[in-house]
Amino acid sequence: MVQSLNTKLDLTIQATAFVGFTEYGNIMIGDKAFEFYHKHDPRKYIQIPWDEVDYVVASVLWGGRWIPRYSIQTKKNGTFTFASKDPKKVLKAIQVYVDGQKMVRSLGFFDVLKRFFFRKNKKK
Repeated sequence: MVQSLNTKLDLTIQATAFVGFTEYGNIMIGDKAFEFYHKHDPRKYIQIPWDEVDYVVASVLWGGRWIPRYSIQTKKNGTFTFASKDPKKVLKAIQVYVDGQKMVRSLGFFDVLKRFFFRKNKKK
């Protein structure tokens, strides 16, 4: 069995991790780390200490009324994408431990298109 990094838990909620295949389990947010544990297989887990978090990126739709998924971008190990039952509650719990400047919205579909068509020509 894996040992939790947290000494105090703030939130535990059902979630889905999008790493290769879709994995179902629980997210635990505590004083030391963000943790995801698989529902059935104890060998499948993700532990991200708060000092390792670079950015938290949320996909926000319809003016903030719906957040389908959010990602945690780490300094060394890449990006982990999650979805949960109540993403607003999860993001508020994360905001206690991560600076507000590091919590950003992802670009929308039309923002990506606009960035592609109106970019400056950098190739010479």
